[in-house]
Order: sequence, then structure tokens, then C-alpha cells
Amino acid sequence: MKKGYENAIKYILLICAFISILSVILITIFIFKEGSGVLLKYGILKFLLGEKWAPLSGTFGIFSMIIGTLTVTIGALIIGVPIGLATAIFLSELANKRVSKLIRPFIELLAGIPSVVYGFYGLMVLVPIIRESFGGSGFSILTSSIILGIMILPTIINISEVSLRSVPKEYKEGSLALGANHWQSIIKVILPAAKSGIFTSIVLGMGRAIGETMAVIMVSGNSPKIPNSIFDQVRTLTGNIAIEMGYASGDHAKALFATGIVLFIVIIILNSIALVFSKKAGEIK
Repeated sequence: MKKGYENAIKYILLICAFISILSVILITIFIFKEGSGVLLKYGILKFLLGEKWAPLSGTFGIFSMIIGTLTVTIGALIIGVPIGLATAIFLSELANKRVSKLIRPFIELLAGIPSVVYGFYGLMVLVPIIRESFGGSGFSILTSSIILGIMILPTIINISEVSLRSVPKEYKEGSLALGANHWQSIIKVILPAAKSGIFTSIVLGMGRAIGETMAVIMVSGNSPKIPNSIFDQVRTLTGNIAIEMGYASGDHAKALFATGIVLFIVIIILNSIALVFSKKAGEIK
């Protein structure tokens, strides 16, 4: 009876796993089926490297949006990685239990805040500050990077902290026994040992930044032009899909699905890199 119950649970869980896999496969087939026609019709290179996005005249080039996505993602990493990594080191190596318990709920809350709230905060607070401080409209790469830098913090902090805590205590004890102080042990021993996990956190944070849509739409300005400075407006790939999908039809709609294919491939590559490095987390070279 007990064995039959365990087998039933096992098969229910197996079915759930297959449903997850099937969902990914169906979504992948749908996106590629809808978007591949435009890529073949206009040419992949022309679609990727074209600088003009003019759906009404049948011109579909997403190069400016690729640049927009890359710039806000790099900006988010420049802001988020140092803060996130420093927080993870503090929580894993320096903070006592009382301080950790005080800080951790705020990090979890940061992960749970809806993206539209981040966007609204950026719209009402950051955009006016940047407009008054640096000129322009305030809708810019810088504003988007600050918002995304805050949004990727929970991903970087949580994964990096777990990776740092997974380093065997013998490494640190050995370093201290050889005469190194606590800070030298962190820099020279613990961080190198945890570098795979830390790199994984950065890659997943990058994926989070690339995939974010609503908050970026609200603060980036959504101009499909190649930016010349961090104070220029940009449009990201996700923003392009979200803004135009509501009224697009024909080749225009298929071009948006083709944009989704580009995003899909980028996310698969990032997740594959993260998967490879996550398996090495905790190892020391």
C-alpha cells in the first residue's frame, strides 16, 4: 500500500515535470513558427544589423534596439554587481546573525516588488532628478540602468551569498593558520573559491536585466535610435515587443515575433553559461 502511494506521487511529479518541458517546447515552436518567416523574407543579417525600424513602410531593422538592450544591461551590471557582491560578502562573512536577519527581509522584499512599481519610482523620482542634473528629458540609458541595477540585486546577492557560504571552512581556517587576516582570507581564498557561483549570479542577473520590460518602458524613452550618450533615449528589444504588439498585424507582428526569437536565443545562451558555471560552484582551482 505504501509502495503504491509512493509510486503514485512519483508519477504525478513526473507528469508535472513533463508539463513544464512541454510548455517550453510549445512556446519555442510557436515563437519560431511565427517569427522565422520574416527572418527568411528580409534576411537575418538585414534584420539584425538594420538601423531603421519603420513598420508602416515594411522596414524592420533591430540593431538600434540591440544596442539599447546592451547599453542598459551593461549599465545595470556596472551598478548592480559591485553593490550585490559587497552585500553578499558582508552577509556571509562579516555580519552577525542579528544583522543578517535584519537585512535579509529587505533583500527578499526587493525581489518581490512588481516591476511596474520600480518603473513608477523611476518615472516620478529618477527621471526628474536626471533631467534637472544633466539636462535632456531624463528618460535615458542612465535612468534605465539605475532601475535595472536595483532590480538585479536580489539575484546577485542571494546566489553569491550561497556560493560564498558553500566554500569549505577548511580553506578559510587554513588561510588563517598561515598568518593571513580575515580580509586577506576573503580576498585571496574565499572569493576565488566561489568565483563560479559568483559568475553564475552575474550571468543570471544579466538575463534578468535583458528580459525586464515594464520598468524599462517607463523610463527609457523608447526611441528606436542608436544612442550617442548615456543620457539619450533608447528602446530595448523587450520594450519594442510590448509597445507594438497590441496593434501590430501581418509582417509587423511577425517581425515582433522575430525579435522574440533573438531574445530567446540570447536567454538560452546566458542560461547555458550559468548552468555550466553553477556546476563548478564551490570548487577551487
